Amino acid sequence: MVEKEINDRDITELRSSAVNHLWMHNRDWVKTGEEGGPDIVVEADGIEVTDIKGRTWIDVNGGYNSVNAGYGRTEIAESVRNQMLQIPYFPQGTTTAPLVQLAEKLSDIAPGDLTRSWPVSGGSEANETALKIARSYHKRRGDSGRYKVISRKGSYHGATGGVMWLGGSGSVRSDYEPSMPGMVYAPQPNSYRCEFGGETPDECAVLCAKSIEDLILFHGPETVAALIAEPVSASSLAAVPGSPYWPMIRDICDRYGVLLIADEVITGFGRTGQMFAVEHWDIVPDLMTVAKGITSSYLPFAVSIATNRVAEVFAGEKNIFRQALTFGGHPACASAALTNIGIIESEGLIENSAKMGAYFLDKLKLVQDRHSIIGDVRGLGLLLGLEIVKNPETKESFTDNSDIAEILNKSFRSHDLILLASNKGISIGPPLCIQKNEVDYICESIDKSLTMAETELSLT
Repeated sequence: MVEKEINDRDITELRSSAVNHLWMHNRDWVKTGEEGGPDIVVEADGIEVTDIKGRTWIDVNGGYNSVNAGYGRTEIAESVRNQMLQIPYFPQGTTTAPLVQLAEKLSDIAPGDLTRSWPVSGGSEANETALKIARSYHKRRGDSGRYKVISRKGSYHGATGGVMWLGGSGSVRSDYEPSMPGMVYAPQPNSYRCEFGGETPDECAVLCAKSIEDLILFHGPETVAALIAEPVSASSLAAVPGSPYWPMIRDICDRYGVLLIADEVITGFGRTGQMFAVEHWDIVPDLMTVAKGITSSYLPFAVSIATNRVAEVFAGEKNIFRQALTFGGHPACASAALTNIGIIESEGLIENSAKMGAYFLDKLKLVQDRHSIIGDVRGLGLLLGLEIVKNPETKESFTDNSDIAEILNKSFRSHDLILLASNKGISIGPPLCIQKNEVDYICESIDKSLTMAETELSLT
C-alpha cells in the first residue's frame, strides 16, 4: 500500500490537470473527464501496480506486453543511474561501452548469424528502419525495382509514417490516406478464421504460405523487397500459425530473393517461451526487430538486427546506411537492456513463460468450456488471446456498437484487473514472473466477467 502523501484535493487536481493538458494514447479526454480523470499509478512490484489512491491492480498485459521482467526491478534502475553518472550521452561519431556490450550480447543470443545491431528508440522505429534497410539493400545490389513490402492482414507493426500502412487498411489509418506505395497484403494464418477454409492449423498454414508465393509471382519477384510478419500475431489475438508455415515462408523468400523480416517487438525476450519466437520453428530471418521486452520497458529502446549477409552490403564509405536518430543507442537505455536480459536469463523467466503460459492456456480453455461466447483460445507462452463471438456456430463477431466490451471492462475493473477487452476479444500478456495463484485469480475473474456480460446481454 502506497503511503498517502497526496491528499484527496491534490489527487482531484492532478486528475483534472490530466484531462485538461494530457493527450493520452487511445483515450477520449471527454469520457476520461466524465470518469473523473485517468487512473494515475505511482508504485509497482512484480505484476501489480498501485494507483495514487492506494488501490492495487494486477496488470494482466504487462504494460503493452512489454514489462517482461516485471515491475520493481531496482537493479535495472541502479544500472541506469550508474551509467548516467558516468556518461549520460555520447559525442557525435563515438559510442559507449554498454552499447557495444549489448550489441555483442544480442549477437550471442539471436538465432543464426543475426549479428549486426542498429539501435533506435522504439518498435515503430525498429520496423521502419528494417523496411529502409531492406529497400536500400536491394538498391545497393542493383535491384532498384524492389520496393514492395508484403505484410499480413490484421497485423500491427507500428505507428510511424511507413509502418502504419503495414497490415492493411482500417479506421486507424483513414485519417492519413493515401497509403504508402508498395504495400501488399497477405492472409493471416489464423486457423480459427482461415481465409482459405483450411480445416486444421497445418492445412491453413500451408494454404496461407502458398498464397504469399502467389502474391510474389503476381507482382513480380523483381518488385518485392521484403516480407514482414510477427512470428505470433499479437494484433490478431495471439494467432499461432501451424507448424509448416514459417519453414515454408523462409524457403519462399529464399527462392525469390525477398528479405524476411521477423517483427519480434512483442514476441521477443521470452514472451512466447523461447528467447525469440522464431526459435519455435528453427528459422533465421534476414532482419529481426526487437523492442519492449529488451528493457522490460524501463526505458525506451529498440534494435533492428541484420544478418551478416544483409549488413555486408552496407560496408564501405559509399554504401553507408544513411540514418541518424538522436536517441538511438542511448547508453542508459543500453545499460538497462543488458541488466534486464541478465535478469531474464538468470531467473529462468523464459522457462517460467513456457510453464505458466501452458498452465494459463489450459485454465482459459476450462473457462471457454463454460462460455459459448468464447470462440477460440490460443497463444504461445505468455502471449495469449480469447476470441469472442456472438454465435459460436457461425463464428459471427459482435458488432462495433455492441456493449460487450464495455461490460467486460467494467467487470475487470471491479476485480482489480488492468485488462481491456474489445468487441473482438481479449489479449493477455502479463510479466513473465507471474505465478500460478495469480493466473488462477485472473482466470476466475475473467470467468465471472463473462458470466456478467452474458447475463446483461441475455446471451445465456
